[in-house]
Amino acid sequence: EEPLKNGSEVNLRIPALIPDDYLPDVHTRLIMYKRIASASSNNDLRELQIEMIDRFGLLPEQVKNLFKVTELKLSAQKTGIEKIETSASGGRLDFAEDTTVDPMKIVMLVQNNPQDFQMVGATALKFKKQLPDAEHRIQAVEQLLEELA
Repeated sequence: EEPLKNGSEVNLRIPALIPDDYLPDVHTRLIMYKRIASASSNNDLRELQIEMIDRFGLLPEQVKNLFKVTELKLSAQKTGIEKIETSASGGRLDFAEDTTVDPMKIVMLVQNNPQDFQMVGATALKFKKQLPDAEHRIQAVEQLLEELA
């Protein structure tokens, strides 16, 4: 018996939600959260964004962040990254045992940038970078996932 896996966890410490002043009906909001969380591809997410814009108007920043975080979650799942965390001063990636990330890519990243990257144990990569806002955090994680893919 194995524990139920719920995919990758992404915590960028940014507002990523559907505000009630954008979508006041609680039931509809919960349905949209479920549909976003259940999306299996970036294409599914794009279609949901289009639908939300059609039904409720232009997306506020928090909803855009929610979609970006969900895209990052899908990318992390594909490469076997269990957890992504960021804050204003950097972040951390936790790799699954069955990650598809080439270990040499991680080694090269750490060796070429020892002031910015360091391994924590055998399965976590820590990075230092000034990430003052949502845009910087999303960009940094996207870039790092791209380098490791």
